[in-house]
Amino acid sequence: MVKSSGAGDSLWDIGIAQQAELSSKEEISEEKHMLVLGDKDSGKTTLVLRFLDRDETPKPTTALEYTFGRRAKGHNSVKAVGHIWELGGGASLCKLIDIPINPQAILDSSIVLVLNLSTPNDMWSTLELLLSYLNSRVEQCITEANRKDSSVWDKLKKSTRERLGGDHMDDDLLEPFRVPLVIIGTKFDLYQELDPEKKKVIAKTLRFVAHTYGASLFFTSAKIESSLNKIRSVMSSLLFGTQTNRAVQMDHGKPLAIPAGSDSLQNIGSPPISESDIGSVSARNPLELWKQAFSKYFPQNDIRNKLQDDPSKDVQFSEPLIDKLRLEKDDELERYRKASERKMVELEKQAMQDGIL
Repeated sequence: MVKSSGAGDSLWDIGIAQQAELSSKEEISEEKHMLVLGDKDSGKTTLVLRFLDRDETPKPTTALEYTFGRRAKGHNSVKAVGHIWELGGGASLCKLIDIPINPQAILDSSIVLVLNLSTPNDMWSTLELLLSYLNSRVEQCITEANRKDSSVWDKLKKSTRERLGGDHMDDDLLEPFRVPLVIIGTKFDLYQELDPEKKKVIAKTLRFVAHTYGASLFFTSAKIESSLNKIRSVMSSLLFGTQTNRAVQMDHGKPLAIPAGSDSLQNIGSPPISESDIGSVSARNPLELWKQAFSKYFPQNDIRNKLQDDPSKDVQFSEPLIDKLRLEKDDELERYRKASERKMVELEKQAMQDGIL
């Protein structure tokens, strides 16, 4: 059984508790890191709790929350530790991604991106914003890590190729993430209530995005036990290297289960564009073509404008004293973010010096 820390504590409290627990007689054999993020109210916490075997009511995630799980390796006291970071706030707190996705842990990191299948009008906007930030951050971390260890890039390149199953017919057309990426569509029960054609468009589009980025794709619902067990198995595989069933399920009328490298552009087919709309399409690349096709069926809510729509910056609401205090708090929050990141690095270094990690 996987053990976990309590939820809702500060990063400092979590770090202290983690170091105390790891100071037991157990020998730590390996560590992995996982970032879980995505749509608001998409069920991210439910998936994490399910993985950790914790029977409790999920609570809204506040900013960036941390927990961890441990698993025995064999019949001795050796343990594997899985660090799990969950980002709340949908796409509005991207900068906090920099804490769990860092150069020190990049070789042992994975990403789980959770999307609400019942809100397709937010889906592409969320995907685009989060994947863009994640990709940029991952590449930045690889560059920094490779300066200290020139083998980092080659190791990630090799693991990416192995994850996709070696040679693939679409190799030249893919842009795979350099760390394992899993896209999970939740609330499959609500998705089932959509028009069949719309369900097909959602499924095909997510298959294309996942395949392009070398990601695995799974659909699930809290009401479908077997689909939740599949996600649990996938998360265990990412954190502890356990075996997982690689059976493929591509029928959009059932929960999709498509491990990385199992799909192909030929199987996915063409973007859902009608003949009458072909003349109006002016895409520069396949991803943009699918975006236009998907947005035709599901006009996207502009998340970027929502993030910029801040009343505190509107001159008609100007309050000099309050605005000054707000700026001070913003600076304080940024300092806290950076201090938390440094503190976690210091804790890991201290643990290594004490012979814990």
